[in-house]
Amino acid sequence: MSDSAKHIRRAWKAVYRRFRELRMIARGLASRDHPVLAHVIPMRRCNLSCTYCNEYDDHSKPVPVETMYQRLDHLAELGTTVITISGGEPLLHPDLDLLIAHIRRRGMIAGMITNGYLLTADRIRRLNRAGLDHLQISIDNVQPDDVSKKSLKVLDRKLQLLAEHADFHVNINSVVGGGIRSPKDALVVGKRALELGFTSTVGIIHDGDGQLQPLGGDEREVYLAMRAMEKSSYARINGFQDNIAHGKENDWRCRAGSRYLYICEDGLVHYCSQQRGYPGKPLSQYTLNDVRREYRTAKSCAPRCTVACVHQVSQIDFWRGKQDLTPNAVQEQPQGLVQIQ
Repeated sequence: MSDSAKHIRRAWKAVYRRFRELRMIARGLASRDHPVLAHVIPMRRCNLSCTYCNEYDDHSKPVPVETMYQRLDHLAELGTTVITISGGEPLLHPDLDLLIAHIRRRGMIAGMITNGYLLTADRIRRLNRAGLDHLQISIDNVQPDDVSKKSLKVLDRKLQLLAEHADFHVNINSVVGGGIRSPKDALVVGKRALELGFTSTVGIIHDGDGQLQPLGGDEREVYLAMRAMEKSSYARINGFQDNIAHGKENDWRCRAGSRYLYICEDGLVHYCSQQRGYPGKPLSQYTLNDVRREYRTAKSCAPRCTVACVHQVSQIDFWRGKQDLTPNAVQEQPQGLVQIQ
């Protein structure tokens, strides 16, 4: 295929993707009674072992594809508009392409977070055919070290393959904090992402409980430089990180368990990857009543939370929806009503 034909195809796909995203936002503004984003985990195992990460193991088997279909179907029935496949490392799942295609068949936007190690030209083309909309890779440093092997040195060739073959949107997320030895590496990674035509964002690594740790002077300087590189759309939705960078708490209404769902490999709904166990209910039993209850439930971990996807999704409702319930202060009645105890 010629370069001009490839450019036209990608431009058309980008326009159609943006249309679906705008439709998602409009639907989210019109109704509070559905999840906007769900993270699903079809594979807990990972081929890496970054020391700051608490979201993987080295032995789990992939969730069977039929089980994943049932979960995705239930999320679609709840009205979920975006599914992000994460892990572990999702590219280890043998039926990943089928899962992405199923997400698209059910009318949802399909995203994926990967460490990128397993990407090849053929694998990227298969993701194109499956219908992937968004892919994110977090790159932690320029040279691999004992904290993280997700380095630009190792992954740059993978990024070049994405630039050449991917029809989906690619975002490269640089990180600061969390023991990363050279904060200025984030700037090198971000600039390389932009050179290749990707978007670039910066994230602040949380501690083991998913809570903020203030950045040091050099880290804050790099963070501010990276924020200046972000597109205006990302800068607006990532503004909460400015407080995190200075060790300040955020005053916001976390909609985890409602607008955002985290579905672990066992099929349980959790607030997020860092608050597993709450509410801990099987997705197959999750109902509109649960969505409405958690929408109104204040989370005590919210002020010091660094989980970007929950912050971003919750901004749809920042101006409405008072949270007057606390966790475990409600129970579901047989009639499907919520009663404050």
